[in-house]
Amino acid sequence: MTLYQNWEMVEHRQAVTEAELWQLDSSSHDNSFYRRRVKRVVDVSLAIVMLAVLALPMIIVALLLLITQGRPIIYSGARMKAPGEPFKQFKFRTMVRVTEDGGATGAHKNWRITPLGRILRRTRLDELPQLFNILIGDMSFVGPRPPLPEYVARFPSLYGAVLTTRPGVTGLATLIYHRHEDRIMAGCKTAEQTERAYYARCLPTKLRIELVYQRAASPWLDAWIMWKTFLALIPGFDRPRKKRGSEATRQRSRRPGSAPSK
Repeated sequence: MTLYQNWEMVEHRQAVTEAELWQLDSSSHDNSFYRRRVKRVVDVSLAIVMLAVLALPMIIVALLLLITQGRPIIYSGARMKAPGEPFKQFKFRTMVRVTEDGGATGAHKNWRITPLGRILRRTRLDELPQLFNILIGDMSFVGPRPPLPEYVARFPSLYGAVLTTRPGVTGLATLIYHRHEDRIMAGCKTAEQTERAYYARCLPTKLRIELVYQRAASPWLDAWIMWKTFLALIPGFDRPRKKRGSEATRQRSRRPGSAPSK
């Protein structure tokens, strides 16, 4: 199985049930020495180094936001690190402010994304302030993406299992599934369509992947996820690998005198 497999097929399954997820999680234990001790030390050390290196770029981004969008520069959204444990997730603000906001981001919110915000989102520079979330202890570099409070309220036992791992800036589900989720969300023209698509099509798959990460978490897997996330930000490296069979078929079809495929 390659990293970018055909996740489009997953959407045809029924939404995951709580019983199924608890069965999947029955053998997972978040008690390894790496996850209990070492990972937090690595997070804090790396966050300090990155803040020292990226302080100037963050100041430049903040000044550009202040000039082009005004205040506030930082968006602090309510997220959950465990059932009953909310926190404020920090990002550079990329949207026009509105009175009521919430739910997943779909096509119905595209009008709110500012020109500078689109660049920040595409390069993920908007997530640099989450380095402070890591230092505070609300987040890790690698883990499940922190959910909105309404998602945890709707599925408390599911997120109770997933959020035994500290939420992360990136993670296995983010790395594998974000392209397909973006395509699904891009087709949702209303908030209702977005929520329905997220609950029925995106959330079941993402939770399964997060439980896979829980059982396989290691320093090597975390380093691999972070490296792949970094490569995904570089133009030309963010494309999924092509399947060998389909590539071989295309090569045969280009050979002179080759028979057309049926």
